[in-house]
Amino acid sequence: MHHRTLGRTGIQVSPYALGALMFATSMGNTPEESGRLLHRALDAGINFIDTADAYADSEDVVGRALAGRRDEVVLATKFGRPTGPGVNQQGASRRWIVSAVEASLRRLRTDYIDLYQLHRPDPATDVEETLAALTDLISSGKVRAIGASGSTAASIVDAQWVAERRGLARFHTEQPVYSLLNRGIEREVLPTLQRFGMGTLVWGPLGQGLLTGRVRKDQGNDLKRGGLLRHVSDESRLDVVEKLIPLAAEAGLPLSHLAMAFTVAHPGVTSALIGVRTEQHLDALIDGLDVTLADDVLDRIDEIVPPGADIGQLDQAVQPPPLQDPGLRRRPWASRAVTERKPAA
Repeated sequence: MHHRTLGRTGIQVSPYALGALMFATSMGNTPEESGRLLHRALDAGINFIDTADAYADSEDVVGRALAGRRDEVVLATKFGRPTGPGVNQQGASRRWIVSAVEASLRRLRTDYIDLYQLHRPDPATDVEETLAALTDLISSGKVRAIGASGSTAASIVDAQWVAERRGLARFHTEQPVYSLLNRGIEREVLPTLQRFGMGTLVWGPLGQGLLTGRVRKDQGNDLKRGGLLRHVSDESRLDVVEKLIPLAAEAGLPLSHLAMAFTVAHPGVTSALIGVRTEQHLDALIDGLDVTLADDVLDRIDEIVPPGADIGQLDQAVQPPPLQDPGLRRRPWASRAVTERKPAA
């Protein structure tokens, strides 16, 4: 397997990374089943494992499974999303970071984390505070590299500038969503990451199941009925899938291989996260590791999904605060209703 350098860290990682959200026992697998999956991935050459403290007991399952093989793995985890009822059991403050990292180290049964990532932007915390706390973790040896997830191009630049001006460690990586259905990061995020030499670990390369070929328009399926993928009801996304399926067939590929090969073909992408629950699913994706798409296939994809375009809305995509809170988009006086108007003269 050909490995890639994670940004400018010098760390070598596989083009596919194993996402461990599915390792949480609440997702249906036993720790033993997840352990076998992890070992199968390692044996196939995947050396990059990504989890998070908010993924229920995923960190604990990963830590147990890595016993005796920790040195083979580039281990990434995340902090920032709520992990308890307390108002301070989340976010990017120094107070929470120093607590969160110790808890993750215990659950992962390791002395250090290769890549420690801010799971979601925290508008309430100054990025200087976050970077200062993470810099101390690097200095202490508990963390080797740091990253973020769900950042805008502007916030990526801001964090880099703050790090340079204050003499702090800078974010080495970013984790955005990217797939055949979600190409929005091609506009600004990916070029910005390339400009700063950052590694990019993308999630959702299979469109949360839509790009497996198992979800078809006007056909009932377990994923749809179970409500696991709310976005499968988005007709615009389903229409695109129906156009991609024959293209994959013409190229002699399963749709999932087309989707994964497209994602890792971008020069700004370091690794793509795969989340699997069964060894069969893992083996099917690993079989496509060596697939390279010809230029004519990539051109056809561009015709179906224009570069930089997002088709519909992915359920878990990060929404900046101004898009969630109407009060951040309106001046205070604009909210006053005009109840009376004088008649025109």
